[in-house]
Amino acid sequence: MPSIDISTLDPKATVVVATGNAHKVTEIEAILAPVMPGVAFYALGELGDFPDPVENGDTFTENAVIKAQAACEETGLPAVADDSGLVVDALSGEPGIMSARWAGVHGDDARNNAKLMREMEDVADAGRTARFHSSVVLVYPDGMVLTGEGDCEGMIGREPRGENGFGYDPLFWPAETPGRTMAELEPSEKNAISHRAHALADLARQLS
Repeated sequence: MPSIDISTLDPKATVVVATGNAHKVTEIEAILAPVMPGVAFYALGELGDFPDPVENGDTFTENAVIKAQAACEETGLPAVADDSGLVVDALSGEPGIMSARWAGVHGDDARNNAKLMREMEDVADAGRTARFHSSVVLVYPDGMVLTGEGDCEGMIGREPRGENGFGYDPLFWPAETPGRTMAELEPSEKNAISHRAHALADLARQLS
């Protein structure tokens, strides 16, 4: 049973966050709440057991729109979703939208990182530039769509370092924190420079 009855929620004062990641809900609420006063944010899973949409877009933005629109249609409430991943210049933008399942199994961080190290093994330091990219989309029941985009620039390391974070964080050296990988940052430090934070800030500017 859902923990919250959708029929009791005011569409003008509610935003559904289309994710199962509690950390994302917290991060999204922290940045959007100040520019959306009086609005309550709920994870989609709190409102019911909804099927995951097929993310068959060709870009981060298209996949974020798919997730947000599905949540909006299922609940009748405004919905926000993000799609993000790692873009490596030497690999022609891979893993890109395939980031979470690049090595074949969705969410297998160890295999994904091992593949990244293999693919980058012969790439010189100067050519190891990369960025995390995030597209955040807010969809309203009336069809209005707002989009925020953000990047975190950096380099790909040669071996994993750090225990924090997830995904490719142990191999990513953000330009804004020299000498430390993303996985060596405290959560507050990561949130301040993350691609999602930049994308949410972009979206927040459109709402303020």
